Amino acid sequence: MGALPRRRVLSASNSRRGEGRYVEHDSHADRRGVEMMEGYDTLLRNGTVVDPANGVHDIRDIALRDGKIVEVAPTIAGGARREHDLTGLLVIPGIVDMHVHLSPFLGGGCGHRMLALAGVTTALDMAGPIEGVVDLAVRHGCGLSIACVNYLRPGHTIASADPGRGDIEDALSHALSQGAIGLKLLGGHYPLTADATAQAIAAAAGQGAYAAFHAGTRSAGSNIEGMREACELSAGHPLHLAHINSYCRGQIHDAVAEGEEALRLLAAHPHIRSESYLAPFNGVSGECIDGVPGSRLAAFGLERGGYPATTEGMAEAILAGWALVNLERDGVIELVGGAEGLAAWRACGSLIGISFRANPPEPRLRLVTATRPDGRFAVDALATDGGGIPRNDIVARGLALVHLDALSLDGFVRKASLHPARILGLRDKGHLGVGADADICVLDLERRRPVLTYAHGQRLLDGEEVVGRGGRLITTPVGEKAVRAAGLDALIVQPGTMLQTPQ
Repeated sequence: MGALPRRRVLSASNSRRGEGRYVEHDSHADRRGVEMMEGYDTLLRNGTVVDPANGVHDIRDIALRDGKIVEVAPTIAGGARREHDLTGLLVIPGIVDMHVHLSPFLGGGCGHRMLALAGVTTALDMAGPIEGVVDLAVRHGCGLSIACVNYLRPGHTIASADPGRGDIEDALSHALSQGAIGLKLLGGHYPLTADATAQAIAAAAGQGAYAAFHAGTRSAGSNIEGMREACELSAGHPLHLAHINSYCRGQIHDAVAEGEEALRLLAAHPHIRSESYLAPFNGVSGECIDGVPGSRLAAFGLERGGYPATTEGMAEAILAGWALVNLERDGVIELVGGAEGLAAWRACGSLIGISFRANPPEPRLRLVTATRPDGRFAVDALATDGGGIPRNDIVARGLALVHLDALSLDGFVRKASLHPARILGLRDKGHLGVGADADICVLDLERRRPVLTYAHGQRLLDGEEVVGRGGRLITTPVGEKAVRAAGLDALIVQPGTMLQTPQ
């Protein structure tokens, strides 16, 4: 009957070393085995599968075909074109980071590779502009699924800080037509009036679109008072309130007290979805306009370090290492200060990302682990505000909390995968049931690092090598034509299915 196809097997020992090498051997199976080999694209064997949505926490094999999970069982007979022996490794649904930056405005194209290296398979860009997000995904895609909410920024996507309802509706319609799933209010950086902010949240709700809000308006800052105002302005409409930890930096009260108030506000407004991150650094635009920082949070960061909120103050802060420039090196972004950072900031005409050490540890840890009386997490998801900002640490810092018994493995998966997938309306992600998208992350629990990922059945990360290409944009039916015209696959979510309460 002739020679059979050769099977490719990744050994767990190679996987742990991060080498991503394959051990090939000849397979001489019977005809049924040949049929099985031809039937599966990929087999993941002997991994410890943690899938809280389906109540699985045990050693399982998983079979993939045509971008979907087709079988999960203690043992799957036969073979596949590619097999991985994952003995001793943790297998979870693909990580969904619901707050990243992958646009020319913030993050840049390097963010795709940085997310893939961090084990992420799906992400939500939280600013746009959508046209830039699409362009960078075409040129730098690593196989991830990306969604985008388009920013409302005076002088860019809207004329002023107090636009009328008609102007907001026009901006929303344009964003959706280009592939975005909704709008982002950049209140911490480029605030609108409180009335315009409320109108934007209501406009998105009226179309079943996604609404995200970095709290802050012309009348309240990006702090605990701004979070309180944001809850009121939402008026019961579905809303994603971004990075809850960033409103608990001790700007108004003690940071610990602010964290507790943030938890009370979320409990009182169950229509609001939320995430928080664990990194100590924030991320802002370093752009200076007419001698001062364009972002209100950049000005705050300078003043907090004792520097004037001016172009000269920014230069002094970078040189001293208080403000760190997001500088590209070898295809990833690193935080750099001193003379090198200052030269990079000046070479870009100040149009480059900046980070300050702004986040106190106590509220960061409390917000990630806090639960409600019914056992659900108080903050829905663990995100990073990363992407092209170098803090893609869901695995590294999240698993550190697992090691400290502050999070269970099931809890980690809920916050890093299941809940954000549900909030984005992605019913086929966030779990490993039969029929789900073949989005899978394999983790070395002891070393707290990803060693293998798949998205829609395509390998993204293998050891320390990013092997994925292309990708897809998560969009609504209105944006599908523009997404496909740009050369990306389109993953359609229906209006009204997003921002639901995760179970």
